[in-house]
Amino acid sequence: MKILIDADACPVVDLTIEIAKSFNKEVILFCDTAHELKKDGAKTITIAQGPDAVDFALLSSVEENDIIITQDFGLASMILTKNAHCLNQNGLIYNKFNIESLLFSRHMSQKMRNSGKRTKGPKKRTTDNNISFKESLISLIKKNQVL
Repeated sequence: MKILIDADACPVVDLTIEIAKSFNKEVILFCDTAHELKKDGAKTITIAQGPDAVDFALLSSVEENDIIITQDFGLASMILTKNAHCLNQNGLIYNKFNIESLLFSRHMSQKMRNSGKRTKGPKKRTTDNNISFKESLISLIKKNQVL
């Protein structure tokens, strides 16, 4: 099991590396050439810019029981079909019970924006977001160690 991060604009890269190190887990960062990252304790894979290029590179590297961190609902949906685990930067664990409603909500927001309406942006990140993320990631790692 490894931990893969859709690292472009991901606020929990350092926290993930810290947690992974305590469990001796490999971390791989995926980013495009506009967001090149180099972090101690993680391998970085840099992808040429292009529509969803990073997502498809990450997806092709996913193996069963890997843990993937992304805020992209579409990518999360595809990851779940590979029997891998997926969570967002706030600790929400994507699963077969919540992914459809998340995708529908994304679709409806896009329709509203396309018709000229405004939608709210993301809320400011809080300490509670980091705590929830940490708890969810540790839970997934421990669950996978039992498998």
